[in-house]
Amino acid sequence: MFHPLRVSAIERLTDDSVAVDFAVPPELRETFRHQPGQHLNVRYTVDGEEVRRSYSICAPAAEQPADPGLRVGIRLVDGGAFSTYALKELAVGDQVEAMPPMGRFVLTPRAGRFAAVVGGSGITPVLSIAATLLAREPDASFCLIRSDRTAASTMFLDEVADLKDRYPDRFQLVTALSREEQQAGLPSGRLDRERLTDLLPALLPVAEVDGWYLCGPLGLVRAAEDALHGLGVARTRVHQEIFHVDDGPGTSVRPRIESPSGSTLTATLDGRSGKWPVQDGESLLETVLRSRSDAPYACKGGVCGTCRAFLVSGEVRMDRNFALEPEETGAGYVLACQSHPVTGEVELDFDR
Repeated sequence: MFHPLRVSAIERLTDDSVAVDFAVPPELRETFRHQPGQHLNVRYTVDGEEVRRSYSICAPAAEQPADPGLRVGIRLVDGGAFSTYALKELAVGDQVEAMPPMGRFVLTPRAGRFAAVVGGSGITPVLSIAATLLAREPDASFCLIRSDRTAASTMFLDEVADLKDRYPDRFQLVTALSREEQQAGLPSGRLDRERLTDLLPALLPVAEVDGWYLCGPLGLVRAAEDALHGLGVARTRVHQEIFHVDDGPGTSVRPRIESPSGSTLTATLDGRSGKWPVQDGESLLETVLRSRSDAPYACKGGVCGTCRAFLVSGEVRMDRNFALEPEETGAGYVLACQSHPVTGEVELDFDR
């Protein structure tokens, strides 16, 4: 369910990114209280067309009864309708509709050693994770390895520097710039698998890290995942969220398979069920949206996970999946935006 939120502040971070703060009315404070690492799905009408996008919350997670402190980071995307609007036209006082915070890329503060490898705007949820962890848990430490193109393109420079100043013994920062030399720190260049395989053991005892958080473009996340696997890190200790997927190797969509003629979908959403015919070629999300405009979605690209649903019965095939962990797909969850029926009847439950 979407709720109207007023823009209370906009801060220019770099030439192509901003941080946007939302004022949360007292009656919605608990509705919008987030866990560190979660995101907001926002909805706005641009040039007469509804646009939905997902943006991670960068603010630390506030505890009751404090204001939730909703702040998201938005980076300009080529051709991006909402990001272009946010950077060029969005103003303090404007109203944007948002769903309550969601997402499973989270860290509940606890004692231990944690680390993250992030690229570009992938710093956004990890900033919330690190700031919340260090403030609430004195027996926790955090190592942040971040990759950006140049210093001028780096988001949240001041916020990260503040963490380093406040927690010098528990927060470690390593910065790599792919297109610019630094006076100190790592040589310039991309953080690929080989480089990370050498770098990570030199920075910290890899085997003693309780949780790894990988966030950013697909290439960097996959490189870090492969490096950690090669270093013997259990997959259950690795958490990832992908922000951008290029149409490169490993991202191709599966060949189109015709759905069985006369396929039907039964779906439960917010306690109400319906049954509809699946039209040829459409995803199960599109089937639901023809009758239920309140069906949850944001990117429609298999990245954000907003349309996650439980497969109650039947069989589906997903074109691609960059949002669900193997444990989730193994437990029966699918992405409705990427799913097509393989059997004549399929049932989904969006409420589980």
